[in-house]
Amino acid sequence: MELKGSWCWSVLVIVIIGLCSSLVYAGDIVHQDDIAPKRPGCENNFVLVKIPIWINGEEVMEFVGVGARFGPTLESKEKRANQTRVAVADPPDCCTNPKNKLTGEVILVYRGNCSFTVKANVAEAAGASAILVINNQTELFKMVCEPNETDISIGIPAVMLPQDAGASLQERIKNNSAVSVQLYSPQRPLVDVAEVFLWLMAVGTILCASYWSAWSAREAVIEQDKLLKDASDEYLGSEATPSSGVVDINTMSAVLFVVIASLFLIMLYKLMSEWFIEVLVVLFGIGGIEGLQTCLVALLSCFRWFEHAGESFVKLPFLGAVSYLTLAVSPFCIAFAVLWAVFRRVSFAWIGQDILGIALIITVLQIVRVPNLKVGTILLSCAIVYDIFWVFVSKWWFHKSVMIVVARGDRSGEDGIPMLLKIPRLFDPWGGYSIIGFGDIILPGLLVAFSLRYDWLSKKNLRAGYFLWAMIAYGLGLLITYVALNLMDGHGQPALLYIVPFTLGTFLALGKKRGELKNLWTRGEPERPCMHIRLHPQPTQ
Repeated sequence: MELKGSWCWSVLVIVIIGLCSSLVYAGDIVHQDDIAPKRPGCENNFVLVKIPIWINGEEVMEFVGVGARFGPTLESKEKRANQTRVAVADPPDCCTNPKNKLTGEVILVYRGNCSFTVKANVAEAAGASAILVINNQTELFKMVCEPNETDISIGIPAVMLPQDAGASLQERIKNNSAVSVQLYSPQRPLVDVAEVFLWLMAVGTILCASYWSAWSAREAVIEQDKLLKDASDEYLGSEATPSSGVVDINTMSAVLFVVIASLFLIMLYKLMSEWFIEVLVVLFGIGGIEGLQTCLVALLSCFRWFEHAGESFVKLPFLGAVSYLTLAVSPFCIAFAVLWAVFRRVSFAWIGQDILGIALIITVLQIVRVPNLKVGTILLSCAIVYDIFWVFVSKWWFHKSVMIVVARGDRSGEDGIPMLLKIPRLFDPWGGYSIIGFGDIILPGLLVAFSLRYDWLSKKNLRAGYFLWAMIAYGLGLLITYVALNLMDGHGQPALLYIVPFTLGTFLALGKKRGELKNLWTRGEPERPCMHIRLHPQPTQ
């Protein structure tokens, strides 16, 4: 493998940016459940509502709203939902009886000046068949009952619309267009097939990276043993161990991770825009090209047809020695990344993004390593604090979850930053993507890859080693993350909150039980005979 200075920088930038992503599912919906819990007449589950719009009898667009805690439940099938004309309330807030006469229309009202239940009662008394409340912000608000309200009985459905959707509807009606809507709430499948495949992708990526890392470490040890057998004392004294192109994380860099990653995250949050996404695309493309090239060269080198091309080098300006095999695959890698960047907004572009992302992650996990369990514990502990802070705590200072805003790509005109693995939810009536951030694979992957290297150097089988149990722990932690994601109404979840305790806890518990925790914590590799003793064995007495 060829490791260049530019590659080191691109890996560093891409990894740090990739750590700025956590699992994200649906859009933000503001909560008010803590001050208005469920009670009789106000106990509906919050559901997303599809609102197809017809203008003069022709369907032209579709909005998404959220149903209220009160009122009847909506139909789940589009064919059962009635197409109903929309009327604008007068007065617009619908806090008093409307001046216009209603005969079963859906009434469009503005939020404010009175409670949601008052608006719904007024609309129902005036003859409306449903009420659409326009929020005063772009996100959706969960409409609940007031804490002191009792005996709530509302007979028409109530739905919250985002501000831009409400403004568009009102503009159409003012232009004397006949505007009609349907209100229905299709149910999501219990098991999201996209999440299953995303789980397999994450687990498979760590599996491949771990075996490559362990194989490289074992080959390095074998090569070192061969050199030691033929070496003299003078040679050992004058020559250093050759560099393997591997970067070991130390304690200081593990601690600095939180500071550096946080600074990058704030920069992304503040600068998020269409032009900044273009910069991220370029950086991701550079990292993806290097990762794909490294993986392809390593894979093709396993075949004897390409063995000679992989071992023959040519010197190039600024690049140094480059193998002929690398020169052969580089144009393909560059063309692949460029095509993805140009067509990244088409429906199938996620395939190219995932290929580049997986190649990059595997390469990073092969290059960057934790030398022992101590460094791995510090790194993952810092990472879990970082993840929890920027997903949950950051709302207190920035009024929004910084991590979710960045991962979702708000104000960028795209479906999120490119440093994500994503799969479309094909069987979900709401569409969208299931995604996972690079950091949720790379960080625990460093510990899992360390476990397999230790097992191979210790000559442990799968059951007696640590790798099998670390992989199972990671898979379970990621599975629990998806369960929590669905239980939390699709709100973004910090995956490391669930993955790290499973993975790190399993490793620490097994090491303690087997009496190997001290060696894992400090050395990170099995005891090996001293080089002087191996070169000059003492004669037996």
